[in-house]
Amino acid sequence: MNPTIWMALALVLVLEGLGPVLLPRIWRRMILSMAQLPDTLLRRFGGGLVVAGAVIYYMISVHGGS
Repeated sequence: MNPTIWMALALVLVLEGLGPVLLPRIWRRMILSMAQLPDTLLRRFGGGLVVAGAVIYYMISVHGGS
């Protein structure tokens, strides 16, 4: 697999881990409030994140890699 993908995954894991490490109470409240949201809203939010990530990846791979 491409090392860039592994670096991106590592960065995601670091960023995802900062919430529970630095602000555990706020992070827990956020997770609990997200658990109360309807499935359709969570799907839309997740879909938006996927599209945003794909667009950013495309922009970097086409315009940023020279």
